[in-house]
Amino acid sequence: MKIYISCSKHFWDKVRAIKSDLERMGHFVTPPNGYNDPMSEDLIRQLDSSSYATWKGGMLRTNSDIVEYHDGVLVLNFSKNGTDNYIGGSTFLEAFKAFELQKKLYLYNPIPDGMLRDEIIGLDPVVINGDLGLIK
Repeated sequence: MKIYISCSKHFWDKVRAIKSDLERMGHFVTPPNGYNDPMSEDLIRQLDSSSYATWKGGMLRTNSDIVEYHDGVLVLNFSKNGTDNYIGGSTFLEAFKAFELQKKLYLYNPIPDGMLRDEIIGLDPVVINGDLGLIK
């Protein structure tokens, strides 16, 4: 299966191990957009707001293309700043794109509480509770 990993950049330290485990299981895995250049967003944000808006819009379009190429999306949702199972805006948009394209959607941990909870429930993700063997 071709799997795209989606998560907050705050969780990028967990991507390498999970990607390796999935690859050992025979999956083709793509890390999060920007993973190989983690400082790019912060550098562009320091430019003017128009440049950042253009860059961010391009990243969102690229994310859409990446999701379309894959069979499924694995959302890594861990604790961030006291919020359990955090899913940020860009990650939510990638999860929604997977739903919209009828791709498989997996959450590493349970659906978080918060303002997007009902929407995430509506995406009908498979919650794997850390068990990568459930990705099929």
